[in-house]
Amino acid sequence: MAHLSTPTTDSNESRVLIIDGFDFGAHRCQLLSSHLINPPMKMLNRLFLTTALTLSSLEATGAFVARPHLPSTSVSLHGKKDASDEVVQQQAFSAGSFIEFEEKKRIHVGKIDAVEHKSSGGARYTVIDSEGKKFNIADKSVRYSMSCPNSPGQANKLYEEFISAQDTPMKSLQESLDVSPELLEMAWEEATEELDGQAHADLTPSSFVELVHAHAASAMEKYLTWKLLQSDMAHVFFKEIKSHGRIVAFRAKPRKAVDNAKDMFCRDQDNEDNELCFV
Repeated sequence: MAHLSTPTTDSNESRVLIIDGFDFGAHRCQLLSSHLINPPMKMLNRLFLTTALTLSSLEATGAFVARPHLPSTSVSLHGKKDASDEVVQQQAFSAGSFIEFEEKKRIHVGKIDAVEHKSSGGARYTVIDSEGKKFNIADKSVRYSMSCPNSPGQANKLYEEFISAQDTPMKSLQESLDVSPELLEMAWEEATEELDGQAHADLTPSSFVELVHAHAASAMEKYLTWKLLQSDMAHVFFKEIKSHGRIVAFRAKPRKAVDNAKDMFCRDQDNEDNELCFV
């Protein structure tokens, strides 16, 4: 998840890798370099979240779709040659990672079995999906990633939950995350009210959970939130932000845009009984 800690060289402290997917000074989505920073030592409080609303570094998701370990971090989108004509390999998700990926317009979940690089430097993965089928995919086909726990028991449990969550209906997503339409709208309001003169209010799945429930999100909460915020209901309040072609964050829309989107959403007969239309 995204952190605000400053870098350290103390070898006794643990480190996590984030990928800066956004230039916060200009508030535009772009690819930046990887950095090592200290993880937070305690739960982020509301004051911290005021700043974190515009923070959209990738995390063990997800990315949102974040790459969890240094060996599995993407530094560049394409292989390229430096001044000495040496191919720079695209750093990749690590073998063993759990991923959601797209293949021939179908969405699968699976485990990365092997990683290789093309002569151009681009990463490719051999993936075994939840049905035991093997696929060979490019890095751009990965939609979401989470790291595999070291404990075999925890890894198996998380993978089974990941598989089950893939096709979770919207109502079940809301119940699992305890996020009602009213709470979703309140999160949007708080995000926009705490801009403090800044141009955009961006939320990652992690910062969204921290904002609405005031606790650090689990791996499954991040994935479920990533899915929830892509729903038609969530699109009333937020638009998707992409990096590397993957959805990594969600930007709060201006009030006028939300009013128009909410009106259109509630005019749809499929949504006429949705709680959002009575909020």
